[in-house]
Amino acid sequence: MRRLFPHPLTPSDIEDRTWDLAELAEAYAYPEAPVTPGAPGGQGAGGGGPRKAWLRANMVSSLDGAAHHDGRSQPLSSKADMRIFGTLRGLADAVVVGAETVRKEGYRPARAREAFAARRAALGQGPAPAIAVVSAGLDLDFSLPLFTAPLVPTLVLTGADAPADRVRAAREAGAEVVVAGEGRRVDAARVPGVLAERGLTRLLTEGGPRLLGQFVAAGALDELCLSLAPVTVSGTADRIVSGPPVAVPERFTLASVIEESGFLFTRYHQI
Repeated sequence: MRRLFPHPLTPSDIEDRTWDLAELAEAYAYPEAPVTPGAPGGQGAGGGGPRKAWLRANMVSSLDGAAHHDGRSQPLSSKADMRIFGTLRGLADAVVVGAETVRKEGYRPARAREAFAARRAALGQGPAPAIAVVSAGLDLDFSLPLFTAPLVPTLVLTGADAPADRVRAAREAGAEVVVAGEGRRVDAARVPGVLAERGLTRLLTEGGPRLLGQFVAAGALDELCLSLAPVTVSGTADRIVSGPPVAVPERFTLASVIEESGFLFTRYHQI
């Protein structure tokens, strides 16, 4: 693993070696979240309000633009990609994921990792990130460990008119149901705010493409961590973002590039 950008590079940066988790945590550290000025009852000096959430996405893509192979992202991944995946989770307050991805990828609760324990404690974070599942219809298996046995209670983000029986099933399983939209629809623009109200400001979304498309359309995405796999898959797989086109393309700036075994691990921030 070696850093290609930003410059200037040190001899350690360009040496092809395995980075430890502390180095990865520094490379992917969240920016200091700003405080909303003038809002009552919040954190920070001078009566500032709650800290603003920072929403980053972590996605992998093939060279020809596929977000998955045969319905799953794992075939596009690598050991280095999984180390970065674990690091991003280790830094986050909450992992935001769509219901379809939960079903396809067999999501389990996030686990506490000793490598990040001291860092999380120093930042006032819990032992592991909460998983926040975005679902309008709540068509989820609430008997799964994700809902019944998480280290940190799983959140279910849904609309105000979500099916009452499914809301009840979620709560009976131990999940916290959070309203983030009118009707049965989840408003992607509201998701960072409702999580920030719960003190969850370091947000990570792992997709899938339709959820990421909603965040892009809402102008809610602050950062994209994109792993580019040196493979082609052809076929009709989704891109990493799937949804209606935006009126004006959103411009991002390159923050960093790391390479290992032909994989490029990039970070882009919103300008």
